[in-house]
Amino acid sequence: MTKSDHLVASVQDHVATLVFHRPPANHVSVELVADLADTLLAFDRDPAVRATVLASEGKPFCAGADLASPTGIGGSGMGGVSELYDQAVRLFSVEKPIVAAVQGAAVGAGLGLALVADFRVASPDARFSANFVKLGFHPGFGLTHTLPRVVGAQRADLMFLTGRRVRAEEALAWGLVDELVPGEELRQSAFALAAELAENAPLAVVATRKTLRGKLAEAVRAATAHEHGQQTILRATEDFAEGVRAVAERRPGRFKGR
Repeated sequence: MTKSDHLVASVQDHVATLVFHRPPANHVSVELVADLADTLLAFDRDPAVRATVLASEGKPFCAGADLASPTGIGGSGMGGVSELYDQAVRLFSVEKPIVAAVQGAAVGAGLGLALVADFRVASPDARFSANFVKLGFHPGFGLTHTLPRVVGAQRADLMFLTGRRVRAEEALAWGLVDELVPGEELRQSAFALAAELAENAPLAVVATRKTLRGKLAEAVRAATAHEHGQQTILRATEDFAEGVRAVAERRPGRFKGR
């Protein structure tokens, strides 16, 4: 077992369990995503690991990037967002399969993190949202490529352009969630799915996964480059400042289109 301030990893029966925790909302940071990538890429080199469960502690799975706080991603400007996306590309470069255990909200970059996984096991309390337009912002974390790949273009458009939260039952019907289980069974069920992957010939699993994913990391790199450019433009608008205030105050934004 390995530990850091926000990450705990353990291995049992060829399945690694990687749990992150950044209370209260599990916001992503450059450091967290870099540590996740470092650990997952280390698992790629470890023959004792054949699959990984990615999970988090707390009520939300991941509330995305903190764009409002001076200590969050927003506090370091768009340079911090670019660094975050560099680390996200590393996550999509991982070779061994990942199962995400989603117990609550996966919002914005948190949805992007859930989509790093090959499969998602969720509890009934899980919610999925690409809420960028409610912030006056553009989608990021490669979601403009990864979300349509999983749910199809039309449903991705619906999520991107409304910013609505998709409940676990609907996410299951859309293919965004692969298994829906009671909350108390979430980790166990995610581990069981990862164990099902791990019981197979590991070289064959990795080779097949590479074929199925294609040049996913390169596609995410291209997507994040475009997303970052659009986000840089929108960050300077009055609507973005209003969107950040509105989300922080839990109210609809009063946008002016400028």
